[in-house]
Amino acid sequence: MKDIEKLKRWRLILGKESEAAFASMNENSPIPLSEKDNAMDQALEEIYSSKRFGDIGNSGTGASMPKASKWMGDVRSLFDKDIVKIIQQDAIERCGLKQLLLEPEVIEEMEPNIELASTILAIRSQVPEKSKESVRMFIRKLVEQINKMLENDIKRVITASINKLEHSPIPSASAIDFKYTINKNLKNYNKELNTIIPDRVFFFDRVATSDSKKWTIILDVDRSGSMGESVIYCSVLSCILASISAIKTKIVVFDDEVVDLTEQCSDPVDLLYGFELGGGTDINKSVKYCQTLVENPSKTMMFMVTDLYEMGNAGKLLSRLRDLKDSGVTVVCLLAITNSGKPSYDINLAQKISNIGIPCFASSPQKLPLLLDCILHHRDLSILEKSE
Repeated sequence: MKDIEKLKRWRLILGKESEAAFASMNENSPIPLSEKDNAMDQALEEIYSSKRFGDIGNSGTGASMPKASKWMGDVRSLFDKDIVKIIQQDAIERCGLKQLLLEPEVIEEMEPNIELASTILAIRSQVPEKSKESVRMFIRKLVEQINKMLENDIKRVITASINKLEHSPIPSASAIDFKYTINKNLKNYNKELNTIIPDRVFFFDRVATSDSKKWTIILDVDRSGSMGESVIYCSVLSCILASISAIKTKIVVFDDEVVDLTEQCSDPVDLLYGFELGGGTDINKSVKYCQTLVENPSKTMMFMVTDLYEMGNAGKLLSRLRDLKDSGVTVVCLLAITNSGKPSYDINLAQKISNIGIPCFASSPQKLPLLLDCILHHRDLSILEKSE
């Protein structure tokens, strides 16, 4: 029975064209497939056989779209989510389905994932009016997934770190930092009373929430076409940070021009629509603008999210980054924020930036809270580099 199951799996993988070969391994009998197996076989046949979709992606006919929409619905019902994402991506690449992504019925059946979202955003200028709302809903579903993954951890890290940075000598019951007070007074535990008797109570510094004492986080994001996944993660991260009143968040995007999108940080989907993917890459011009946003260098972190393929002045870029670091700004170069593997980037420029003491590495989105925590507590970021 185990052998039959293995043969069935390979038969589904290799398709109907392998049916005769597998029958010869099973006493000249076809490999038995259940109703669900046959449905899976048909769905896979549409994109992996030599007769894919009847040129569905290239026909441009009205009849093709309903067939593709039904197929995507079938795939979602037959396979696990991780497999669905792979099949959908293969369908786009192998069958020319990019144009069909612009049909609302097709988009509504798609399982949201970062790669498809990048593809759709890259061609969104071609989206017809009838599909715009479906595209936004698709992007919003993905944004909500990313937000759910990151929001709690990032807010916890930021608020915990900021609260520990300064305490006030002015007593206020509503401002007691209970956790910090308990930790600092553990040595005063009284066994007889079975309690801690604090010799000092710590209070949050309400003045620390004033603009002059807030931390500033600057996200300087490359919006060239190769940075699609990072752009999506950055838009969600920006909106999460902007919702934390204890810090000031600035979001700057660039190609060969620089755009400040800070005012659009209330909605990550709206923010994403401000990222027009494509164009050249003038990192130096963007860093020059970011220098004007620095008010308190010792309380400023700047994340430069780029693959470092500089088309501007690399020498001036290095000089500006050195000036920022020497002034007290914590600068980190994220070559990518992605789960899809090692990024492509300019190795020579990355090495030069690393040589002036600015770490350059890729990060998975799950590690962004840890990255923020390391910076706020002045920990060695090489730990993160080694862990990627």
